[in-house]
Amino acid sequence: MPNNATSTTTTALSPSLLEDWATLGWRAMMTEVNLSPKPGLVDRINCGAHKDMALEDFHRSALAIQAWLPRFIEYGAYSAQMPPEDVLKGLRPIGMACEADMFRATAGVNTHKGSIFSLGLLFAAVGRLHQQHSPITPETLCHTAAAFCAGMTQHELRQNNQQLTAGQRLYQQLGLTGARGEAEAGYPLVIHHALPHYRALLAQGRDPELALLDTLLLLMAMNGDTNVASRGGEQGLRWLQQQAKSLLQNGGIRTPSDLHSLRQFDQQCIERNLSPGGCADLLIVTWFLAQISQVNH
Repeated sequence: MPNNATSTTTTALSPSLLEDWATLGWRAMMTEVNLSPKPGLVDRINCGAHKDMALEDFHRSALAIQAWLPRFIEYGAYSAQMPPEDVLKGLRPIGMACEADMFRATAGVNTHKGSIFSLGLLFAAVGRLHQQHSPITPETLCHTAAAFCAGMTQHELRQNNQQLTAGQRLYQQLGLTGARGEAEAGYPLVIHHALPHYRALLAQGRDPELALLDTLLLLMAMNGDTNVASRGGEQGLRWLQQQAKSLLQNGGIRTPSDLHSLRQFDQQCIERNLSPGGCADLLIVTWFLAQISQVNH
């Protein structure tokens, strides 16, 4: 039997399994946006450093994206026999169609473009691993997503075209690779830092919401967030990282009384027009990966 014939048999993906995964993806997006207070980001308290988007935009956006998540899984399963570096080409049109639905849902506001990228990769990885009867763990998902993205930074950020994208400009000026670099490296900030940190806090019996806010601070301290750099330059990024670091060094977010310093940090981010959207996307990935054992795969 020719090899490609097996790549189209995706019978093992039951509708209920697809729905369970898509619901988990939706919950990851909702958990992040509803988490409050988040420095510079849209949450239940305010719109952070954003004048053009509100909480309801994110709620509508998450629903629109949820409907597309099974498509990423199906394509991941369908392409399971392909070399991983060939999969991205087929994922792009699904991602673009998903993005178009997001923009329709939000009347043109870019709420979750970064999440469509990361969740699209991870959901395609779910389909591929499922089809290959491989274990689905945070490590295998991130490793598979990295394989899909092999060479992406080279192709997309190092080109010297006339009209540089924001990402290309930040790469050339500051060496930041953003969401592409993190995906291509297999989400090391999540796998080696945010996820173990979040799990450790939960194991200590910390409140899940406070644990997630503390994990967000860790990401803000470590991530070269291109959203922050494009708004505040290298200075803004260094300032934000330093603020997050010093909060963590002072004990982080352990009790509700620690939220006072987080609210102050939020006000400072708003005044400086800084929003760590890249960290928010990585927090979505972190929470999602922390919960995957809930899905019966």
